[in-house]
Amino acid sequence: MDKTEIQKLLNSQGEFFLTGKTLPIAYRREALKRLYKAVGDNEALLADALYSDLGKSRQESYMCEIGLVKSEIGYMLRHMRSFAREHRVHTPLAQTLSRSFIKPSPYGNVLIMSPWNYPVLLTLEPLTDALAAGNTAIIKPSAYSPAVSEVLDKLISGCFPKEYVAVVKGGRQENASLLDCDFNYIFFTGSKTVGKEVMKKASDRLIPITLELGGKSPCIVDKSANIKLAAKRIVFGKFVNCGQTCVAPDYIYCDSSIKGRLIEELKHQIQRQYGESPLDNKDYGKIISKKHFDRIIRLIDSEKTVFGGKTIPQALKIEPTIMDNVSWDDAVMQEEIFGPFLPILEYKSLEEAADKINSMDSPLALYIFSSDKRNIDFVKNRIQFGGGCINDTLIHLATSEMGFGGVGASGMGSYHGRAGFDAFSHKKSIVDKKTIIDLPMRYQPYTKLYEKMVRVFLR
Repeated sequence: MDKTEIQKLLNSQGEFFLTGKTLPIAYRREALKRLYKAVGDNEALLADALYSDLGKSRQESYMCEIGLVKSEIGYMLRHMRSFAREHRVHTPLAQTLSRSFIKPSPYGNVLIMSPWNYPVLLTLEPLTDALAAGNTAIIKPSAYSPAVSEVLDKLISGCFPKEYVAVVKGGRQENASLLDCDFNYIFFTGSKTVGKEVMKKASDRLIPITLELGGKSPCIVDKSANIKLAAKRIVFGKFVNCGQTCVAPDYIYCDSSIKGRLIEELKHQIQRQYGESPLDNKDYGKIISKKHFDRIIRLIDSEKTVFGGKTIPQALKIEPTIMDNVSWDDAVMQEEIFGPFLPILEYKSLEEAADKINSMDSPLALYIFSSDKRNIDFVKNRIQFGGGCINDTLIHLATSEMGFGGVGASGMGSYHGRAGFDAFSHKKSIVDKKTIIDLPMRYQPYTKLYEKMVRVFLR
């Protein structure tokens, strides 16, 4: 789709939005019901596409993508009406006989740019929030997950007219054309590098945005932790989707006294969860493309690899891999890994660990495994991060009751549930002033009596 066609599509959505059809809650509910049914009807096609693009098993596809989408739609169907209500607030004495309230209103025409690593979830979940809030939407899925993009296009076109929701496929040219358009809101999930470009383009047009980025998410393991359970949950969080998860534990930062035990348990858990030969495990996925495969491989140091490291280049497969004796200067610590490599670093004190993490860009997620409440409280309070878990990984983004988002270089804004509805809504502040009385002290000519009255009301 060229720039002219994209602009024509956006114009049609602008005209459709101005008709007011998306404003009634009943219309939004029917839209979400259609989307829910379409996801269910196309579940097999979505799973097949996820396997084609990323090698995801059916269970992983449902657990980490399709099921979470259905959960978010269901949540919105239950709560959207209350989210959309006008919310009355206190009116100050100076505005007596008035009603003050906040009215959530849709932005209008929104752009949703989604990534390739969870292409179903990270496309349809923000779409759910956008439609619940009453917007129209253009979706731009990643060119790196073409099979999923085709299914999404079929699913969306079967659900909605293009003037309401539409999919634009393609690569950089289409991305550039979309970002040259005057959307009312942009929601972007992806890399920090591309996120900066999106923000620049949005700033030129003063378009509000949400950026869901990434970063090097630490996993702290202190000496009080349940090492066996920590290893089990870290292996799951790190190697699901072959490490291609924006909130995956990027590295372990552990107390030096328990590092050896932790490494042995990590090895045991990899073998237990993925088998003696993970590359032969049909439920273990692949790297999205040769470009990303080559980038990840360049990060590994074979001399520091203590487990795994085998690859099948033609199949874009990399074993779950553990690296020990890693320093902060190593290549694997210079960028977000986004692959199945788990570097292990050690600290001598938790204060040292906190200072080091805070000296870098704020991560999207942080995980701490500990039985020491003081250590847990210290990490929660002292370290800046988007969100995270205590004694687990990943699960903080699996609930619609909490917003999900980054901080600093890991992103801005949040979504999921109420936070998602709010992200795609402008809050109008309105005062409904009654006409039966009109206090005189704000009007000229001013008098000493009026000044005294003002001081009574405003203090």
